[in-house]
Amino acid sequence: MTTISEIYNKKVIPAMQEKFGYANVMAVPKVHKVVINIGIGKLRDDKEREEVKKFLRLISGQEPSSRPAKKAIAAFKTREGLVIGYQVTLRGRRMNDFISRLIDVALPRMRDFRGLEPSAFDNSGNLTIGIKEYIVFPEMIGEDYRFLFGLEATVVTTAKKREEGIELLRLLGFPIKKD
Repeated sequence: MTTISEIYNKKVIPAMQEKFGYANVMAVPKVHKVVINIGIGKLRDDKEREEVKKFLRLISGQEPSSRPAKKAIAAFKTREGLVIGYQVTLRGRRMNDFISRLIDVALPRMRDFRGLEPSAFDNSGNLTIGIKEYIVFPEMIGEDYRFLFGLEATVVTTAKKREEGIELLRLLGFPIKKD
C-alpha cells in the first residue's frame, strides 16, 4: 500500500509542476497540517465529555487539547473559561495516516456521500470537512458508544490559490466533485 508521502512525491509533484508551471519542486504546494475540532457545548456531564475526549484520542492518535470559551454568552449558557470543545493538530506521519484513513475508509462509509463539494475550499486552498457521525472511522468498530457526535476536519495546505489546493487534494486521492 502506498503512503500519502509516496503519492505526493511520485504523482502530485510532477502533475502540479506540469499544470501550474512551477520551476522548483519546493514551490509545489503540500499539506501542512490537519486540525480536528469537536464542539461539546451541549454536553454537561463530565463522563460524556471524557468519552468524547477518549474517542477523539482514538481517532487522531494523540491527546486532544481543551478549548475554553473566550467570553460568556448567556444564550448558550457558557461562561468564560468553560471548556466548549476539543482540538487536535496533526502533522507529519500522524497527519499522513489520518488522511489515508479519511480517504480510504471514513469518507466512503459516510451516509449518502457523493463526493466533496468544491465550495468546501476557502480562498487559500484549505479544505474543511464536516463529519456528522464519528463512527465512520475504523477505530470505532467494536467500541461501545452511547451517543453520536460530529467533528470537523480542516486540511491546511500551503497553496496560494483555491484552484491549486483543489488540484493538490484531488491528486492525493480526495473524492472532489467536478465544478
